[in-house]
Parts: sequence; C-alpha cells; structure tokens
Amino acid sequence: MTDSKGHSFSSESPDNDQDGGGRSGGSGGGDGSGVSEPTRNWRDVFWLLVFVSHLIALALGLGVLGLNRFRKTDRFNLTKYGYLQNRKDLTEDYWPFYAVAGGVGAAIGWAWLLLLGSRANQMMKVSVHILTTYLAVISVLCFWSHQFPWWGVVFAVWAGLQFLYVISVIDRLPFTMLVLQKAVQMVWSLPEVMRVAYAFMFIMLLWMGIWSFGVAGVVAASIGNDNGGLGWLLILGLSVSLFWTGAVLCNTVHVIVSGTVFLVLYHGEAETMPPKLLMKSLRYAVTTSFGSICYGSLFTAAIRTLRWEIRGIRSKIGSNECLLCCVDFMFHLVETLVRFFNKYAYVQIAVTGKNFNHSARDAWELFQSTGVEALVAYDCSGAVLLMCTVLGGLVTGTCAGCWAWIKTSDRVIMVGSTAMLMGMVLVGLAMVVVESAVTSIYICYAEDPLLIHRWDEEFFNQMSETLHQRLQHRSRRASEVLTHNRLDFNTQV
Repeated sequence: MTDSKGHSFSSESPDNDQDGGGRSGGSGGGDGSGVSEPTRNWRDVFWLLVFVSHLIALALGLGVLGLNRFRKTDRFNLTKYGYLQNRKDLTEDYWPFYAVAGGVGAAIGWAWLLLLGSRANQMMKVSVHILTTYLAVISVLCFWSHQFPWWGVVFAVWAGLQFLYVISVIDRLPFTMLVLQKAVQMVWSLPEVMRVAYAFMFIMLLWMGIWSFGVAGVVAASIGNDNGGLGWLLILGLSVSLFWTGAVLCNTVHVIVSGTVFLVLYHGEAETMPPKLLMKSLRYAVTTSFGSICYGSLFTAAIRTLRWEIRGIRSKIGSNECLLCCVDFMFHLVETLVRFFNKYAYVQIAVTGKNFNHSARDAWELFQSTGVEALVAYDCSGAVLLMCTVLGGLVTGTCAGCWAWIKTSDRVIMVGSTAMLMGMVLVGLAMVVVESAVTSIYICYAEDPLLIHRWDEEFFNQMSETLHQRLQHRSRRASEVLTHNRLDFNTQV
C-alpha cells in the first residue's frame, strides 16, 4: 500500500518486512489460505537481556531488603556494613501502605476501563481541568503541615506549569477530544483488547507486590538518616526500575493493541480479517519484538514530555527574539531525538517487526512526507492521557500518604511519592489502550487516508480539514519568518 506521495509503509502484504522480519495478520500469510507466515527476527536482543537481567537481580535484592526486617529486625545482620540503622521498625509496618496504593491504583485503572464506553470523554475533560487544582491543594497542605515546605514549593511550581501548559493548548483541545472520542469508539468495539489491559494490570500488581516488599524494608531500615540521604538514593533507583518495568508493560500493551487496531482498519471487512489476530500480536510482542519494547521504554516517555512542554512555551513566546532563539534550539534538538524515539514506532513494531530505531524513523518519515506531522503536532491526546495518569497517581499517593501520616508522620513523603508512582503505572496501563488506538489512526491516515474514510467518513472530513488549516498556518508562519529575516538583512545593509 502506498500513500498519495508514493511513500510505502506496508506494501501489498502487511507481512512483508524489508529487514527480513514479517508482520502478523497480513493477507499473504495469516488468512488461512495455507500459505505459511513469514518468520520474524528477534530485535534489540541486547536490551531484552538487560531488562530481564535487571528484573532478576532486582527481585533478589528486593527479597533481601524486605526479608531483612520481616518479623525480625536485621535478620541478615546488614547493620555491620554501616548503611542501615538498627531500628525496631519492620517491613510489615510499611507494606500495608503499598497494598493500599496498589488497590487504589488498580481500582482507578479498572474503573477507567469499565467506564471507557460511556464516560471517557467526561473523565478526560475533568482530569485536564482538575489536575491544576489538585496540585495546588497538595501544595497548600504541604505548607500548612510546616514539615514539608520544599515539597510545597515543588507542587506549587508544578501546578503553575500545568496551568500554563493548559492555557497554551486550550485551542487544540476540541480537536484532541474528537480524536480521543474516536479512539475510544474503536477500542470499545474490540473487547478483547480490554481483556489484555486487565491481564497486564494484574501482572503489574504481582510485580508491585515484590517491589513494595523490598521498598517497605528500605523505609523500615531508615537508610540515610545519617548517611547523606542514601535511603532516598536507593528509593530513587528502585523508582526508576519500577518506571521502566511499568513502561515496558504499558508499551507491550501498546504494541498488542495498536497492531490489532491497525489491521482492523487495514482490512476493513470482517471477511478478510486474519484469524487469531490478537493472539498473534500478543505472541510477537512478548517474543521477537520484546527487546525493541524494552529499548524504547527507556527514552520515549521523557522525550515526549519534554517536547510537549517546549511546544507549549514556543507557541506563547511572542516577539522575544532572544528567548525564541534559545527555545528554537531546544525544539530542534528534541525534534531530532523524536525522529528516533517516538510512540508511533510501536505501531511499526507491531505490524512489521522492525527494530525500535528503524520503526521510529520510518514512522516519522511517513508523517513528514505526507504532511501529517502537522496534524500530529497539533494533537494533544498524549498530554491529556498523561494528565489522567498523573491525576490517578496523585489520588493513589494521597490515600497512602494520609494513612502513613496517621501512623508515622516521618515517612509520609517517602511512602506517598512511591505510592504515587505505583498509581501512575497502574492507571497508565488503562490509558495506553486509548493511546494505542490514537497512534494507529494517525499511521493509517498517513499511509492511506481512505482507510479512515472507509471507517468513519465524517471523522475523515474533520481530520482533513484540520490538516489543511495546520498546513496553511505553517505556510503563513514560514512566510512571516522569511519576510522578517529579509527586512533585518536590508536594515543591516
């Protein structure tokens, strides 16, 4: 299949891959005609080994840290190394706080999935507008307690940045909500992908049980009170590990769902749909493509967040040329990174089985060559879903933190911050289902707009109109910059 500019994404068979891999569900191999499916090569195996090794080593370390104070203080006599204090606190004193965090986070995630078909748009709108207020309230409470003034400053600054970002993109929200509504409509018509999200949330809860056991042991040992914050350093390392693990599971769901949605849009009619579509996507995601998922999960979230913030600032700078020059430098630097690390790579991984960097580059070149990049840049669906995820994490952290405040106030921040991360990971597993559909819709529109036209003609017309407006806007802006530069040159001469 080719787009109107001759850019090929999938060719005639969605199973062909120029790198020697294939992709599932194509008309060439998965239609039950007796033609064997092309095999896929394992991609980014190094990162697969790094991730699995990290999980094994971490599980052993967490087990030691948790058991060291489980029902007995300093079971393994770790105080002799000088980093642990011989306190009477036990792992089971703090583990229930994380059980609450896991329960609240899972409940919010499951509620989101259950209400996806009827209340998703309302929940997303509320999340966008209430997040700033929630952050401001937490900031006030931190100042009021007199124990956490620095955290009050952190949440106040966060609330201010959140408010400024929403103001900067307020004109984009109607189109964003339209895209999210159509993505929800697509996902709701595929109940099997919802079951995948439930299953991965359960897997994440199992891992969080092990993770929180070790973290509770760290908190109970009071590491770092007299050792320059070693406890916080260890908590930070464990949090980064949980973030990476959660991102890997989220992006595994992303690959499964986006591959399914893409092929549903690609084939259109149910008669041509390959059999066992979801199981094939699942099999590829957890085997040959898992290394690419592990690799991409390390970088994509941070780069996407930085890109959203820079775009928001850039759109509101005005005529301050010095500041605009600095922001433009950062913007082009991030745009270069986005070329090799973007969430649209997961659709390519799902459908073609390429490695992560190759998939990200191909997806971005497809957007650039067709002009759809202007539409992708205008859309804020990823930021809206992130706000929902952060709000879910804040609610989770608040619940665990309030209980910790009642029981032992000197460990509130340590418990609350880690509980917030747990909540964000669990809610993110629910949000990624919708985000996967969004990425698949844009890839399909860039590859062949008629795929979207066949699925929803009215939505196709709205996307085409918005794309036309964005391209006109960019053309006018480029002309203004060119004219301004010419005037500056003539003035200097």
